[in-house]
Amino acid sequence: MPARLTAVISSLNGAARIHRVLDALEAQTIRPELEIIVVDDGSSDGTADVARDRGATVFQHEHNQGVSGARNTGARTAKAPVVAFLDDDCAPPPGWAEALLSGYAEDVTGVGGPALPEGGRGFLARYVERNNRHQPQELELTRSHALPYRFFLYLRRQWVTREPPPVHDVYALTGSNMSFRREALLSVGGFDPAFRFGGEEEDLTRRLRGAGHGRMRCVQAAWTFYRFEPTLRGLLRHSVAYGRGNALHYRKWPEVRPTVFPWPLLVLTLLAAGVFLPPLAAAGLLLPLGLYPAGLRNALRRRSLEPLADPYLRLLQEACENIGFAHGAWKYRRAFEAPRRAP
Repeated sequence: MPARLTAVISSLNGAARIHRVLDALEAQTIRPELEIIVVDDGSSDGTADVARDRGATVFQHEHNQGVSGARNTGARTAKAPVVAFLDDDCAPPPGWAEALLSGYAEDVTGVGGPALPEGGRGFLARYVERNNRHQPQELELTRSHALPYRFFLYLRRQWVTREPPPVHDVYALTGSNMSFRREALLSVGGFDPAFRFGGEEEDLTRRLRGAGHGRMRCVQAAWTFYRFEPTLRGLLRHSVAYGRGNALHYRKWPEVRPTVFPWPLLVLTLLAAGVFLPPLAAAGLLLPLGLYPAGLRNALRRRSLEPLADPYLRLLQEACENIGFAHGAWKYRRAFEAPRRAP
């Protein structure tokens, strides 16, 4: 039976965790029509041997090429007309592949679903569950790149919570749970290897839209769990990496404005001014509770004081994204042939 869907798992030193995603793919309702490819992206722990023993098709990179390079290897070698991408810490339910395929209409190029955190212990794990950022991006992002409009959407995400419909169009899919028509994906050159971690899915979406393949759809039933034990250092390193990904977009795409989060700068200013005017320092300490109201909402809903710490960690993450953006904007200032000019 020919494959209808190829699932590509990119992995770096995932020998201890890749069993879970392979078990989940073996349990898919359309398993006879599912091809499973594991790309070992320069591992040193025998990831390829583990995946090969489980019956997956395995490709190995001698050296680490980053998530974009690994996904490109899987897409080029896939046999199915639709290629899906998962991380090695994911575990989709049995109906995941079938739900993805159900989202494809004639003019739909990509289909994905939410990635939901699961299984961690301690405050940081609960924080990630309460503040999950692995969601497809809203369709409104296609309307304008103007900074005031983007700032409006940012504020709305802080203050307004909305349940998405079961199937809806989106701007971009989340990297750990997405699929594309293989022909369209390869026609634009696949993922840009310059995006080693963070921002690669949005860059691909921009190029697909430019080539007339821009309709992306989220199917809520095509969700997957992802499991990891977060550390503060790991969360902040990821935030810096996301900031560098934003800087790559800024340098590569003339219409993209700088992605700088304002609240860390505001709070830092108040704290610094508080050296001379103590009430300003008190305002700076309390302000995050109003800037990120989800913490207060979760504290009231769960009848727990723990979520009141969330706004301060969110503020720290955004500060790290600003640092990553500043570093990336300098590092990639000559990364592309055409210099980026302000409109």
